[in-house]
Amino acid sequence: MSDKYYSHGESHSDRLARKAKDAPFMVVGLAGLMGLVGYGIYGFKNRKVKMSVYLIHFRVMAQGFVVMCLTAGVGYNIYQQRIHPWLYPPSIEEKKE
Repeated sequence: MSDKYYSHGESHSDRLARKAKDAPFMVVGLAGLMGLVGYGIYGFKNRKVKMSVYLIHFRVMAQGFVVMCLTAGVGYNIYQQRIHPWLYPPSIEEKKE
């Protein structure tokens, strides 16, 4: 394979682990995607409504999940950058270093 897939000798699993450490909500998004796809396949097989209505409901669920993940990510970043330092200011010893 070409070097574009393995930059700096990094395998796909190493890259996924690094990205998960940098952006933990990516893992939540991937897990949600897999869950929604599984639910979509199961629901499509056992549906009792028209296909167009089912697809609209499925699209709304997927969009809702994306909005929920984005909101949770923004809330987490606000907490890490603003609220946590305000509630737990660094001690004098930590400020000297």
